[in-house]
Amino acid sequence: MTGEDRAQGRDVIASPNIWHWPGVYEEENRAQDTRGAVYAALREAVDWAGRDVVDVGCGSGFHLPMFARTARSVTGIEPHPPLVALARRRIEHLDTATVTAGSATDMPLPDASADLIHARTAYFFGPGCGAGITEAMRVLRPGGALAVIDLDATAHPYGEWMRTDLPHYEPRTVEAFFAAQGFDLRRIDTEWAFPDRDTLERVLGIEFAPRVAARAMRETPGTTLTVRYRLHIRRRPHGVELPQPSASLRAASVRTANPEDPGELGDLLGLRQLR
Repeated sequence: MTGEDRAQGRDVIASPNIWHWPGVYEEENRAQDTRGAVYAALREAVDWAGRDVVDVGCGSGFHLPMFARTARSVTGIEPHPPLVALARRRIEHLDTATVTAGSATDMPLPDASADLIHARTAYFFGPGCGAGITEAMRVLRPGGALAVIDLDATAHPYGEWMRTDLPHYEPRTVEAFFAAQGFDLRRIDTEWAFPDRDTLERVLGIEFAPRVAARAMRETPGTTLTVRYRLHIRRRPHGVELPQPSASLRAASVRTANPEDPGELGDLLGLRQLR
């Protein structure tokens, strides 16, 4: 089975924004975290200099050149063929970077071949992503780290817009899930800076439903936003890894879903609508 075949599997969660508006999403990437706070926090937790990095759900490959500056190798994995093509075009001048079709649950990589797996607002949204965590632990070397970066919906104003747009999304449930899976958590405040309000409006328009996007525009007087991220990190231990206890997860979230079906739980939380 080829990487393209694997990428079309039923485990792939379609992105509601970059799959449909890659040009606007590129504008969003350029506006995000203009001071590099997320990169700095990630580098402090996992220094990837001279190491092998995987960016899973890499989209059009926006983050690949940054990793390639100091990493020994960088592999972008992306399930959507048009984005695979865009990412390959972005890194065609980089000798240490490659892009391959694949998914978070089926990475076309050998066991114990990576030191850092980076997933930024892609696939790992809490309950329902257990298969991806298992796959990441397979690909990581002992001591390597899975770094999941997502948006913190507890921080306003962006978090309030998120929660209005996705009323079933429970950020504390997501945090409880990652804690039960052995992840550490760090919150990172960032600034998004747009060149003009037209660009801001386009970006808000692909992130939120029209009513919430219009509200966000009204509540943003200029061209900058304060947005908080969460950095979840889990390392593959040296030696034998024991199964993570599930009691915390059951207590936090299983009251509303079948505990034997993590996909159902993820659907109830609205997590399959996010990227």
